Amino acid sequence: MAAIIGNMLALLRWLSRRSLGFLHALGSLIGWLGYLGSPTYRRRFEANAALAGLSRADRRAAIAEAGRMVAETPKLWLRPASAPLDPQVAWVAPERIERALELKQGLVLLTPHLGAFEVIAQAYAERFGGRAPMTALYRPAKKAWLRELEETARARPGLLTAPASLAGVRQMIRALRQGQTVGLLPDQVPPEGMGVWAPFFGRPAYTMTLAARLSLQTGAPMLLMLGERLPRAAGWRIHVIDMPERLPAASAFGRDDGAHQAACAAVVNRAMEHLIRRCPQQYLWGYHRYKGPKGSA
Repeated sequence: MAAIIGNMLALLRWLSRRSLGFLHALGSLIGWLGYLGSPTYRRRFEANAALAGLSRADRRAAIAEAGRMVAETPKLWLRPASAPLDPQVAWVAPERIERALELKQGLVLLTPHLGAFEVIAQAYAERFGGRAPMTALYRPAKKAWLRELEETARARPGLLTAPASLAGVRQMIRALRQGQTVGLLPDQVPPEGMGVWAPFFGRPAYTMTLAARLSLQTGAPMLLMLGERLPRAAGWRIHVIDMPERLPAASAFGRDDGAHQAACAAVVNRAMEHLIRRCPQQYLWGYHRYKGPKGSA
C-alpha cells in the first residue's frame, strides 16, 4: 500500500509540473473516458443535464471540461506559494469584494461545482488574503493520504480550511465576526440535519442551510463567484457577481424557522442556477446532487 501511495504522489507531482495546455488536453481525454467507461456516471450526467435543458453541444463540452478540472487540480494543489497565479487570472468586477470588505462585517462567497472553483480560493487569497483571509469549507477525503494532501495543498497564505463539521462551522463564524471571508460550495450535499429540501433545476435537492445562516447570523454580505476556465489554456477569468435576490427575513415566517430556512435555501439554489446558466459547459453535471444526505434512511 505504501508503494502505491508513493507512486500516486509521484504521479501527482509530475503532473503538477506540466503545462496547463498539456493538462487540459489530457483532461479532455480523462473526461470522455470517465463518461464512456461508467454507465452510472453517464446516466447521472445525462439526467442532470436534461433537467437543466442543456443542449447536446453544451453536454459534449461539459464532458471534456469535467476532465480538465480533474487534470488541472495537481497543478493548483502542488503549486509553490512563491509561484503566483496572477499572470493567468483575470478578474471581473473585483470592486464588489472591495466594497463588501470595507463594511468590516465579514463576507460570504458562494460558488457551485462550476469551472475552476479550486482557483477561486487561491486567487482570492493572493489578491485579498492579506486584508481579509478566507476560510474555505471542504469535505475531507476518506483516504488518509489524500486528506493530508488536500489540507496541505489548500492551506496557503491568506487561505485557511474548515472541515464540514460543527467545529468547521464554528471556525467560519469566528472568521466572519473578525471581518474575514468564508467560501462555500452550497450545491454540496450536507449531512442529515444540516439541510432542507429545496428545488434545484426543478427537482428537490437536499440543500445546506449553512450558507444563509452564516450571512443572517453575522450580518456578512453575500456574493457569488464564477471561476471560468478559458479556452486554449489561457488561464481563468474570475467573475464576482451580486446575489440575484436577497435572503428573506425571518420575520416574514413568524416562528416557523423550518419554512424560513427552506425559503433561504431556495434563494441560494436559484443563485447557483443563475451562475450555472452563465457557463453550463463547465458545471459538473455528473455530480450526485440529488442524493439523500449521509445517514438518512
